[in-house]
Amino acid sequence: EGSSFEIMTAACSSAGRLELKQQRPAQNNRLIMARIVQKFGGTSVADLDRIRAVAQRVKAEVDAGNQVAVVVSAMSGTTNQLVEWATDIGPVHDAREYDVIVATGEQVTVGLLAIALQNIGVDARSWLGWQIALQTDDIHSSARIKGIDVAQIEDRLMQGQVAIVAGFQGISPEGRVTTLGRGGSDTSAVALAAALNADRCDIYTDVDGVYTTDPRIMPKARKLDQITFEEMLEMASAGAKVLQTRSVAMAMRHKVHLQVLSSFSDEPGTLVIDEDDVMEEQKISGIAYSRDEAKVTLVSLPDQPGIAATVFGTLAEYHINVDMIVQSASADKQNTDITFSLGALDLDKAVDCLEAIKNKLGYQALVADPDMAKVSVIGTAMRSQPGIARTMFSVLAEKGINLHVISTSEIKISVLIDSDYTELAVRSLHDVFGLETA
Repeated sequence: EGSSFEIMTAACSSAGRLELKQQRPAQNNRLIMARIVQKFGGTSVADLDRIRAVAQRVKAEVDAGNQVAVVVSAMSGTTNQLVEWATDIGPVHDAREYDVIVATGEQVTVGLLAIALQNIGVDARSWLGWQIALQTDDIHSSARIKGIDVAQIEDRLMQGQVAIVAGFQGISPEGRVTTLGRGGSDTSAVALAAALNADRCDIYTDVDGVYTTDPRIMPKARKLDQITFEEMLEMASAGAKVLQTRSVAMAMRHKVHLQVLSSFSDEPGTLVIDEDDVMEEQKISGIAYSRDEAKVTLVSLPDQPGIAATVFGTLAEYHINVDMIVQSASADKQNTDITFSLGALDLDKAVDCLEAIKNKLGYQALVADPDMAKVSVIGTAMRSQPGIARTMFSVLAEKGINLHVISTSEIKISVLIDSDYTELAVRSLHDVFGLETA
């Protein structure tokens, strides 16, 4: 997340993984097997019994001879309550004070988990974002990590102490509390693992790994033993909610070994690995979907240079993220239509800001549709196996599903469809690509 993060990470791991492991046996005269960062989400620490269960999982790693740092989220539902209080007391509020409020959920959890560990004989202490310090920029409620000073935590780990770190939060250049936005605790965990040169970062959730698609839609969905960073990043960006996009991108950039596990079972999870570790295996890994999509079409815009820049520049000024884009020119080359997809929650704001500049843009009509879904086929097979797009489009056509927008990347094909057809599309694609079998 910026050059300073990379510099600080290099400073604390410049000796490399081999030298760090050579130093580890000095801890309490015992062999240190590995350095592990564990992350537990809100459902994993939802109440005191679950926090005690998390403490037992941490203790198991300590008893196995590992150095352990733990990143935790707020207890399930806590952040939503804090957000509601903040918005109720002031719908228009100071973002800095908003972050002070919503960051308190993690403060409670780290303290409770530290006490739970101490009560079962594990030396542990809690750390808040500003105490590490996890340094961010000053964009409150969606801050980006700039650097982490892990010297104190590293010393404590070498002494055998477990570090319990509050996820989701950091400190701005001005010394104010910041929060990292949606999925911020995953990002905190990956950043900490990178800075500590950890051997592995285990992400504990309420599912036991990454599946070929949502098992609630497709009961035959299969859990993957492993998936590449690139595939996981595409699945996360396409709607899969197991891992947050920022955390996957950071893990890929800093080569952090990820594992997705369940807090509620001892089943093996899914490893997220570098593509080089997969050898020559090329496959379709999964079908992802997102229901919360909308579509906007600007009809009959003047077909001239700069018109698209004006449209999407205006949306960017209002912090509206656009996903899929299609532009089609008329036969006379005088006019063009632009269609794009965006999050459904941003639709009203997008319509308002585009209608405000209608005279400047000169379009004939604006057509908005809030009932869209994005369905994506993802896999490294697209690099080497022809015909995947044909198979995808053919099966959707057979089911009578109309495609509004199509976009592709090197290992992903996404289509925008009417939301009523989401489950049919996911099940049909899962079947046609044979994802229920290994």
